[in-house]
Amino acid sequence: MSTKKDKFSLKDKNYMKLAINLAKARKGLTGENPSVGCVIVKNDRIISIGQTGINGRPHAESNAINNSFDNLSGSKMYVTLEPCNHYGKTPPCTKKIIKSGIKEVFYPINDIDNKVKGKSFYILRKGKIKVRKGLLKQEAINLYDSYIVNRKNKLPFVTAKIALSNDKLIYSEGVKRITDQTSDKLSHYLRSKNDGIMISSKTLNIDNPKLNCRLKGYENFSPKRIILDKNLDIGLNTYIFKSAKKNNTIIFHNSSNNSKIKILKNKKILLIKSRLDNKKRFILNLIFKRLFSLGIRNLLIEGGDKITRYILIHRLANQFYLFKSPKNLLRNKKSVIFTSYSILKKNYKVKSKIITKLAKDNITIYKR
Repeated sequence: MSTKKDKFSLKDKNYMKLAINLAKARKGLTGENPSVGCVIVKNDRIISIGQTGINGRPHAESNAINNSFDNLSGSKMYVTLEPCNHYGKTPPCTKKIIKSGIKEVFYPINDIDNKVKGKSFYILRKGKIKVRKGLLKQEAINLYDSYIVNRKNKLPFVTAKIALSNDKLIYSEGVKRITDQTSDKLSHYLRSKNDGIMISSKTLNIDNPKLNCRLKGYENFSPKRIILDKNLDIGLNTYIFKSAKKNNTIIFHNSSNNSKIKILKNKKILLIKSRLDNKKRFILNLIFKRLFSLGIRNLLIEGGDKITRYILIHRLANQFYLFKSPKNLLRNKKSVIFTSYSILKKNYKVKSKIITKLAKDNITIYKR
């Protein structure tokens, strides 16, 4: 039986830490399903591990059971989220756990999905399995921050980022990169962990970015490209236009330029006409809702000063990465200053720093 009075051993905590690390490794790569890690232990020996499959299936518990070469009878399972208990595209994990002979199941928190929430405890107990909840609960809540936002709000979990120089410039003509290689690698890692990446058409036409993930080993996890392009100003010589194909590019617009619409549709770009507010700006919350309906669960925004300011004022980002270089940039007529630093510090109170001996940049993560 599980209660708040349960005492967990150091071994229990270490096994669950391993399961949480397995889940972290797949976070952002499991589609609409949460990333789950699972560890099976018998006689104080790890006999199998499992993770949620890429795009969400098979489930971690099923993979861990299938991966074992040992008899599971009498073993313990450590899993990062309440096991599923209903038939969907796969059978319930609770049924497979009971059938396997596992005698004890540990998980930190209930699934927030109403089809599952709290029911597995009783199903497993009915199957004569001891269930212990609450092990590393806070770590699991942190792990499932995006999943909780998805389920509760029916919105993508939004990560925004910006890079600036020591003198607070985010753009200086002729400068291709403000930050160092470590920051660049982290940026590409963030791309791999998000379903979509959003920029404005202005950034697109000035920088001509690829918006893909070029981090070794993660090349196949590039996000869907999402462009905010009010007047359909996208250049036809840009990489995004030339590389567009079915299901990899979305443009939100408010244009009646039928000739441009025809050109973009011929490239299989999904065009979505979206209304503007009284200041002729996109209403981002409406766009986020539409993206959620299209399966986007984690959204990365690499915006310029204007879109970043809008996001920070309205607290639309769930977390914000600030990359700050120690170098100063040459100021010129086209230089752009980051104007929202005070707004960031006011609206996003929780912050942590990424510290590495390899990097010269300061990387700070702000959360709501």
